[in-house]
Amino acid sequence: MSRKGKSITLSVSERDKTELENLALEFGCNWGDRPNISKLVESIARRQLIIAPNNDWTNERIKALETARKGLIDLGKTDEAKQIAQLLKSRSELTLPFREEIETFLKHPLPAWRQQVDNLIHRQQPFRLSYQDAAERLWSYTVLHAQLVAIEKRQYLMCRAEESEGNQDVEGLRHNWTLRLDRIQEAAVVSIDKPWLEDLERIAVEFHLLGRLAFAYERKTEDIFVSELEGEPPVRKVVRNISGTFWFLREITRYGKDCVIVSPSEVRSRFKENLKSLCQAYDLEIKD
Repeated sequence: MSRKGKSITLSVSERDKTELENLALEFGCNWGDRPNISKLVESIARRQLIIAPNNDWTNERIKALETARKGLIDLGKTDEAKQIAQLLKSRSELTLPFREEIETFLKHPLPAWRQQVDNLIHRQQPFRLSYQDAAERLWSYTVLHAQLVAIEKRQYLMCRAEESEGNQDVEGLRHNWTLRLDRIQEAAVVSIDKPWLEDLERIAVEFHLLGRLAFAYERKTEDIFVSELEGEPPVRKVVRNISGTFWFLREITRYGKDCVIVSPSEVRSRFKENLKSLCQAYDLEIKD
């Protein structure tokens, strides 16, 4: 003769009941193919399932995970981003707008154009891209090579296109374009029948490192030559393949007087012009 279990009554909202049923399904607490809340409660009572606080995460942890999620999205790693989103969704600390954003992402992980770009790059398939820039000008590019690159906490589509009109870079780099991903949300992408190129356009730039920087310099991926320390005072020579002067000169500026661009002359002259413009800005009289 079987013993009957004592019954209890749970007074919960319809939403909470649904969540309990989802948990029952997740942890295999079923009656046939239907979720069974009683089995879920029994598993908790028998410590087969452990209850843990769900509201003790700091804002810093939430922000770090959200930064990681967005970074993975920009890198095209959608599956990994979805895993973080699922983790965030399970937490009770999330504000309602943030929770809605996470749920929307889980339903629609990537814009159609972004998924298409990721697929085309993976397949090494040239494509035509059109978008509006920050000044609301419409541009169209025939992309023959593209890379997704992280620069200074932002993600960019760096591409080599047939078009060069409007590109102000030095000779040899005018077919390279750097496009901010958050500015091409409405992009139209169409694959085209052309050969895929192996890389962006690149030119070699030689610069010399002086003072402490000569000792502390760490070789970069794009460096094709880094000398030993030479002379007195010591100098270290570096040759780097660059795909654009904007980011290169931005980096070199931080090095100050401890770095001198040697060649090519066009890059050296452009850096000198930047320095002159900076000095002129400081020579202007500041009026209250």
